[in-house]
Amino acid sequence: MNDMKHLFTPIKIKGLELKNRIVMPPMCQYSAEDGKAGEWHRLHYGIRAVGGVGLILIEMTNVEPNGRITDGCLGLWSDEQIEPLKEVVDLCHRQGAKVGIQIAHAGRKAEDAPEVVSASDVAFSKDYKNPRALSTEEVREMVESYRRAVARAVKAGVDTVEIHGAHGYLIHQFHSPLTNLREDEYGRDKARFGAEIIRAAREEIPSSMPLIFRISAIEYVEGGYNLDYSLEISKKYKEAGVDVFDITSGGEGEFVGSSGRPGTHAGYQVPFARAYKETLGIPVIAVGKLEDVSMANSVIGNEDADLVAIGRGLLRNPNWALEAGLAIQKQVDIPYQLKRGFPKQVF
Repeated sequence: MNDMKHLFTPIKIKGLELKNRIVMPPMCQYSAEDGKAGEWHRLHYGIRAVGGVGLILIEMTNVEPNGRITDGCLGLWSDEQIEPLKEVVDLCHRQGAKVGIQIAHAGRKAEDAPEVVSASDVAFSKDYKNPRALSTEEVREMVESYRRAVARAVKAGVDTVEIHGAHGYLIHQFHSPLTNLREDEYGRDKARFGAEIIRAAREEIPSSMPLIFRISAIEYVEGGYNLDYSLEISKKYKEAGVDVFDITSGGEGEFVGSSGRPGTHAGYQVPFARAYKETLGIPVIAVGKLEDVSMANSVIGNEDADLVAIGRGLLRNPNWALEAGLAIQKQVDIPYQLKRGFPKQVF
């Protein structure tokens, strides 16, 4: 009988080989200039690669200037943004991590844009701008903007691409009945926009590269969609070409799941990840208050998910992965420059 899986069991998904199951999820740094990665990004991601993370997913990177949450967000709408990003990717590769990037558009949740767009002209809240509904032709052009951004990410050397369809951003705005009140084909089929982006991305990435899709499994708002709805949408996304689902929640309504309400206890999103894994039969990433090492390890050992994303834990401690290995008595490769700071591995 094989040993049970654990955080440091290697995994291969298509052509992507990871040394462990630990993922650094996309977390906005608001530190870019003109959408370009800079010194902070090299330091921020490089040190987590040194710290043993298997897969680093670079923060939400936007397909057009008005698609950024803030003017400090990363972008890939210009070829000039490729080389600075490549420097970050290459640095992380040299330190032993694989690297992905999250491609996105904030839609109605863009904060600094002079004009915001969405599926329909429904504002996020009274504190946000009222969006303009994209015309049908503009929606089709937006798909091409995603395509071009994905192509640039591939040129920058990433190992995988994640399409952001969660947290109330543009793709989420299209597949949510709360925000998509359209009467054209993108309203009649709420998954159409996301599926077209997925197919466009697949055409731009190597066939061996897995495509990840981040989705909010449920919405925390009256009238919001439930797990059954998101699973049905995601079946269409899988058919379009998704290889891995990154399972989060919230983003529409007053509370994003991670804001502390409702009931965001440790591992609160793991049941959603398990439901996706069982229903769709492809690898999933679990995320959300999993920085307790025993909790994270149990998610893998119990096969609730195939990978675990550690967000706040890695923000606080870039060496979280190294310390996790020691905590569960698994051999980890501690860089020789750091070994004097760690207990000797005797197991």
